[in-house]
This record gives sequence, C-alpha cells and structure tokens, in this order.
Amino acid sequence: MRPEILFPLFAPAHTLPGIGPRLEKLLERIAGPKVVDLLWHLPVGLIDRRSRPKITETRDGEIASMEVTVGLHVPPRTKRLPYRIHVSDETGEMQLVFFNARPDYLMRVLPEGARRIISGRIEFYQGAPQMTHPDHIVGPDELADMPLLEPIYPLTAGLPLKAVQKALRGALILPPELPEWQDDAWLKANRWQGWRASLMAAHEPQSAADLSPEAPARARLAYDELLANQLALGLVRLRMKKRPGRSVVGDGRLRRKVEAALPFALTGAQVRSLAEIDADMKASHRMLRLLQGDVGSGKTVVALLAMLNAVEAGFQAALMAPTEILTRQHFATLQPLCEAAGVRLALLTGREKGQQRENVLSATANGEVDILIGTHALFQKDVAFKALALAVVDEQHRFGVHQRLMLAEKGGAGTDVLVMTATPIPRTLTLTAYGDMDVSKLDEKPPGRKPVDTRAIPLDRLDQVVSGLGRALSTGAQVYWVCPLVEESDEVDAAAAEERYRHLQELFGDRVGLVHGRMKPADKDAVMARFAAGEIAILVATTVIEVGVNVPSATIMMIEHAERFGLAQLHQLRGRVGRGADKSSCLLLYQTPLGETAEARIKIMRETEDGFRIAEEDLRLRGAGELLGTRQSGLPTFRMADIETQKELLAAAHDDARLIIERDPELETERGKALRILLYLFERDEAIRYLRSG
Repeated sequence: MRPEILFPLFAPAHTLPGIGPRLEKLLERIAGPKVVDLLWHLPVGLIDRRSRPKITETRDGEIASMEVTVGLHVPPRTKRLPYRIHVSDETGEMQLVFFNARPDYLMRVLPEGARRIISGRIEFYQGAPQMTHPDHIVGPDELADMPLLEPIYPLTAGLPLKAVQKALRGALILPPELPEWQDDAWLKANRWQGWRASLMAAHEPQSAADLSPEAPARARLAYDELLANQLALGLVRLRMKKRPGRSVVGDGRLRRKVEAALPFALTGAQVRSLAEIDADMKASHRMLRLLQGDVGSGKTVVALLAMLNAVEAGFQAALMAPTEILTRQHFATLQPLCEAAGVRLALLTGREKGQQRENVLSATANGEVDILIGTHALFQKDVAFKALALAVVDEQHRFGVHQRLMLAEKGGAGTDVLVMTATPIPRTLTLTAYGDMDVSKLDEKPPGRKPVDTRAIPLDRLDQVVSGLGRALSTGAQVYWVCPLVEESDEVDAAAAEERYRHLQELFGDRVGLVHGRMKPADKDAVMARFAAGEIAILVATTVIEVGVNVPSATIMMIEHAERFGLAQLHQLRGRVGRGADKSSCLLLYQTPLGETAEARIKIMRETEDGFRIAEEDLRLRGAGELLGTRQSGLPTFRMADIETQKELLAAAHDDARLIIERDPELETERGKALRILLYLFERDEAIRYLRSG
C-alpha cells in the first residue's frame, strides 16, 4: 500500500488549478496523468524579466519590463489591422500592439493616463520599438505579482505555457517533507539539499546553469530516480535468488550427441558462457542470467545446450521468442539437432488452434515434451509444464521484467531464467535494464563466418545499383532489399515496400517477393519459406526481417534510405547476410545531403562489425531513450536522469543499492523505511511486494 504521505502527489492532474478535461489530455501526453508526473516535468528554459530599460534603451528581440504611462488608444480601421496603444516614459514613447483585440478589456486593463508595468518581447518596426501582446500588465503596486524569472516547460500543440506554469504552481505546494533516504556523507560530498528543497530549486531556476543536468538540484533528483531503479532491480534479483531453486546437473549424454551433429566446434566464448550457465543451474538458488551475443555469435546453440542440461536431469525447458517468424525459425533450426539426440521438441504459437493446440498442451503437462518453443502464447494460463527447470527468453528487450517473471513462475519451484539478446547493450544500459541479472558475453564469431563487405552509395545511383543486381542474380545470388522506415506506421512503411516491390518486379518478374508488418503471419511465413528454399531471389521487406531470420544462401543486403535507421538496426540487418560459405556484401543506399549523425552512423558501419563497439557508438549518437526503440522495449524510461551524461551517478546508484541490499535486505532500518517511500514515489511498487514485511 502506498504510504498516506504520498497520496496528494498521486492525485489526478485535473485536481490542479486551471486543468480542465481538454488540458488534462494534453498534459497527460507530455507528462502523465498524475500530479507527480508534472513534478518530474522539469523546465528546459528560463525567461528573465529582471531587465528594466527605459524606452530609448531597449534592444530588438530582448525581454524587457518597463514602467510606462498609458497614452492614446488607436482602434483599427478594419478587422485585419491591429489595435495600438501609445505608451511613454521620460525618455520617449512606443506602441503596444494587439491582434483580434477586445477594446473593452484593453480600456479596463490599460486606461489612458494610468501608470503600468508591462513585460514582454521588444520588436523594432520601421526603426521604432514596439511590444506585441505583453506577457504581463500590472499596476506599480502589484509588481510582486509579476514573476521576474519564469521557467519554460516542454509543451505540445494546444497547451499554453501559462497553463503549465499555473498547474505547477499548484503542484509545488503539495510535496511534503519526506524522511531522507540518501546517505548523509554522500549528500554533503555532492553539496545536495534535501529532496523537497531540490525539487523546488529545479522548478525555480535562477540562471541558465540551473537548467543543466549537473546543477545540484537536478543531479540530486536524477540520483533519486536512478537509485529507485537500481534498488527495485536489486530487490527483484534478491527475491529470485532467495526463492528455492533446484540443483540441475545433466550427465552430458544428449549434449555430446548434439555437439557431434554440429558442423563446427564451439568457440571459446560459447564454452565459457556454458560453464557460467552450468554453474548457475547447479547452484541451489535460481539462475537469472543475460546472454549477450553479437549477430551470428551462436546464442541459439548455447541456449539449446543449456536446455539439454535440464532435459538430461529429467526436467523440461522452454524457449520464448517475440515473433512468430523467429519462433518458427528457432524450431526449424533446433529440430534436426534434437532429432539427432532423441529429444522431444514441440511448438506453440497463436496459430496452433483446436485439436493441434490441445495435443501440445496435454503432452507438455504430461512431460511428453522435453523442450517447448513458443511466442507470448507460453504465458497463457492453460499452458502447464510437468517440471519446467529452465526458461530461455530470446530478444529480451521486447519483453518487460514482469513477463520474464511470469514465465519463471510456470515452473513452480524455482525455474532458472536465461535471457538472450542479439542487441549488444552498452554497460550503462545493461545496468538500468538488467541490473537484476548476471551477464555472459559471446564476443567471438563462430569459425567460417566471413566479414561482410559494407559500402555506402547515394540513392541517385539507384539505376546502376539495380543493373548490378541483375548481374549478381545471374550468378545465383539471393538478395534482401530492406525499405526505409517512413514513419512509425506499418501502413506507410508497407506502402513504401510495395512501391519498391512493384518496381523490382517489373525488372525481375516473379523472382521478387514481399514481406511487411501488415501481412498475416501465415502469408509472411509462406514468402519467407519460398525465399529460404531459393524460389525467390529478391526479398523486399520492411524491418520485420531484422531479428533472427536465417537464410545462409542470401549474400546481399540492400538497405534503402540507410540514413533513417539507427546504428543497432543497421548492424542487425547486416547480420542477416554472411551466414553461409559465400562472400557477402551490404549496400547502404542513402539520400544526399547526409546529416551529421547519419554520416557518423554510416562511417562506423563501414569501419567495424563489432556489435559491442557499435552499441557504445549508438548510445553516444542517440542517447539511451531511443537505443532499443525504447517505448516498447521493456527498458525503463527516465524522466530526470540522463544515463548517457550521468554514467557516474548510475554507477554510484548501482553500488549504493548493492550495499543497501547486503546490509538491510528487508529495508527495516530508518534509512530502509525512507527508501521504501522512495520506491513508492518512483512507482516501483512491485519491488516492495517482494519484501517480507512490505
């Protein structure tokens, strides 16, 4: 239960002054639905109204506050012209300009002969200063009502700055004094104030320096957010480790059969990772391990050998992948190896229906299936295992922490969890997304993987590229042609792909196939199967082919409008070729002129195939928020912390959380109780449910 002291902060935003139903929707879009969301919505700029020039001292474009005497009102002759009011001081005169004015209102606010203080932007028109629609108009005795420093907040269309400022003035009255959850010595070393004082200071910047992430108030709030994240992940991990696991030790008989059937020997990195996994499975606590492998580093084989360890010990294993294409491909890859070892493999996706589905479910529940491969369908209530000992989750960033816990719960007494990702993740992101996991890295390519020749060609040479393609096809080559992300819309992306498909079909006839996100899964799979079988020579696709598609005979990857793709995505796409014995190439077709970031991406792609280096560069170029297409990624999104510029704070929060959990795992000390409030404040409630006394 959320502590009562925080209730006011979790009230709906419409309880704030000036926020009706229309503005509430807009506010939710940029900040969120609750008061606390608005508190985390920090200013990005500052209007300084402290400059008090005389009329003759004003400069074009500056924000000025000045005391003037109101003179003549000049109403417009036609509706299209503005309403003008002359004002003066002892040095000269200027005009105030109002469009679509209400004369009665202006007469009331600016009566002729009165003294007024006006504040707004000065603009020079035909050499003379004027002010259009002053931001503030007050009497000399009301100067205290005019803010001299005004924070500027991020906005969205239809949401006025004044409304956000007013709502925030209402919101900033609500935060209570909370018990201090930070370590005293750490606060002093950083010269940070308490949480409430820091929040107020962050919303009341006194200079541009106060807007930077390094400003003490902002750094303190960012650290609070990072600590809440690290502590929550640490508590999840502690709970997983504490849950009684089972010691799973295979005898190696099935593994030996599969290794004998593999066309290559395992790499050093695969052997090392397997040893780490075996040690975890043997221990009496539950395994929670992340297997990071670059494109084509052989993760699937490691996963299979880990699952065989469970099967040898008399248990079952499950492998879950995010898409149907990938799930069916895993099934196709593993089936011959499992047959060679006499292991019973089954498949469960949304497409298995009726009797077929019933058969798989009952065989799994009776223990007649050794390894079950599936999509999200594995989460469903009617899926039961007789004795699930290992759950492997592929492409983890498509699933959240909750989903991976749900799959682990299927095994009852402590299922081990192995998470795989082909998106190499920089250490900073590993901490924020997977701080609850141990990490194994596959940083070698299996023998026989040839480097991919990567070139960049401007799109205006498309005709040459296409004629070169004709020559390649005559030698029996197969080609992926990936169409650009037009926008985050399957429909528009699909239209771009269809247009390119028609163009290539005119030239190469029915040797061209098409897959995109708007097709039915069965239709997509049918086209992929024809491509894999060599019936289609050119596969035109949107990014649906990004993850895990394996056609060793495909040797050319064309990426159209490469400047629109992120580095990690370009690297993933390139990894679809170079899987067979033949030399492969990747052509990055780009639109000129190239922007600075796009140029940097293409340069890195040409320099290296090392996914870990590419991931670090991607984080540097794009920032963490976007790195894994974040909104859908199961990655935490930070409101105040910027983990790219605040790496040191993240590392400190990671160490701090580890110490807290070692010394006070149930958060029962004074600081522990304050830390519970911190977790509730940042809505990490699920972590508190894991505490014995929570």
